[in-house]
Amino acid sequence: MHILACVKQTPKSDNVKIDPATGCLIRSGAESAMNPFDEYALEEAVVLKEHLGGQVSVITMGPPAAENVLRDSIARGADKVYQLSDMAFAGSDTWSTSYALAKGAEKINETQKIDLIICGKQTNDSDTGHIGPQISAWLNWPNAAFVKRVVKADEQCIVVERLTESGTEILQLPYPCVISVVKEISNPRVRSVKGRMAAKRAEVVKWTADDIGADKNKLGIQHCPTRVVKSFSPQRNTNAVVVDGANGKEKAANLVALLKENKYI
Repeated sequence: MHILACVKQTPKSDNVKIDPATGCLIRSGAESAMNPFDEYALEEAVVLKEHLGGQVSVITMGPPAAENVLRDSIARGADKVYQLSDMAFAGSDTWSTSYALAKGAEKINETQKIDLIICGKQTNDSDTGHIGPQISAWLNWPNAAFVKRVVKADEQCIVVERLTESGTEILQLPYPCVISVVKEISNPRVRSVKGRMAAKRAEVVKWTADDIGADKNKLGIQHCPTRVVKSFSPQRNTNAVVVDGANGKEKAANLVALLKENKYI
């Protein structure tokens, strides 16, 4: 079985600044790591490989520094890694990003048939949850999002339990297919010494937009169908007031008077 996991390098810190001109995150100088939800996707891919046999490949789209998350993927049990890196990808929204990842998957599929693509539910730098479903749309493969458990997987199909607004549901998907997982699905393993050594030696296959045969009119900030019109960091104003009093009854009375004075009641 051949499983492809999609991962992304995202800012590790919550203290990330936004470029007011473009609406994009300012990533330079920010400490980065693998997107937390992608850790669960990769772990589930490795677990399925251990159960069914086969290979786990990992793909990412990002600048040269994103190679780090691919080597981290090797340390966590992946077998082969691919990086889409090209200025043509810069500033892509989810539509463009999913298109590029789908084209990368198609190129991998030419030489080794992919049975299953696993994505994390969302990324911590955008929280859209679009990528998995959009990849499945580009490829025209069955999709299940918000997967919390793999009920059964064999050579013919995968059965999953996914979260819904009203509870859960069980879906059976034929291969090839795409699933997006939530953190309840697994617990990411600790990187082994053997894995870390393999990560240092691993070859990272790097492709440009031309290498994957992508239409550049569907890539990058100039061709995205969505635009960030305005972005800003909300200001936090704290005006705490301590209500004093000799006892609880007096404090309550003073609180009521303060609320009336400010026309809250």
